[in-house]
Amino acid sequence: MTAVQITTADAGKKKLSADKTPGYLKSLKKESVVQSVINRLTDAMRSKELKPGDRIPPEPELAEILGVARSSVREAIKILTYLGVLESKRSEGTFVCDGYSESMIDPMVYGIILNQDSFENLMELREMTEAGMMRLAIDHHDVEELKELEDIIEEMETIVKSDEDYVEAFFDVDNRFHDKIAEMAQNPMADKINRVVRSLTHAVRYDTVGHMIRSGKTEELIDAHRQLLNAIKAGNTHDLSNKVRETYFEMELQDKDK
Repeated sequence: MTAVQITTADAGKKKLSADKTPGYLKSLKKESVVQSVINRLTDAMRSKELKPGDRIPPEPELAEILGVARSSVREAIKILTYLGVLESKRSEGTFVCDGYSESMIDPMVYGIILNQDSFENLMELREMTEAGMMRLAIDHHDVEELKELEDIIEEMETIVKSDEDYVEAFFDVDNRFHDKIAEMAQNPMADKINRVVRSLTHAVRYDTVGHMIRSGKTEELIDAHRQLLNAIKAGNTHDLSNKVRETYFEMELQDKDK
């Protein structure tokens, strides 16, 4: 009788313990196993069951709890580590990364490079990200940051007065202007994605700056930056995508290629 009571009590404890088990540690069912493990872990991060810096269970324990093969857990962890979501520390275990890693963006970069079947698609992506960063900058900027953008434009004006070939110098300042807008947006993930797009469009942006300078259209080039600054100052989000697109000087580049 006592044995039965003890067994029943133990079963109750086990049931209570199972009920308290975090959602991401409950057995998996019929999904693709590796993807299921990935989904379970990333869902736990989104729901804050797993937080930055948390250690996940060792592979054998995680495999047993989830009811999957250890090899599936190992592969899922390998993928999440490559993506910069998890990090493995020798002799300590595997932890949720604290903050964003550049490697999170790398697979997206490779994907875009390998699937660049349309220049127009890339330019549309550029327009979308730059207009988005502008909107965020309009919402979050302060007076000191506006002054920094004004100083950068003044630096552009100083550069074009030089007798030297100043394309490189101007392009560097142009990048600092857009980097500052991204900083004003106060969204680290959006900033990283924006930097990826700017890297992919580096050549066309450099070509645009060089063509405008050598065609004697430096004032138009500087004025394009001034218009973006004025839009931020005025908090003007109306037709922002068109405003951003106009700074690409696509017509001038088309004329150059004819």
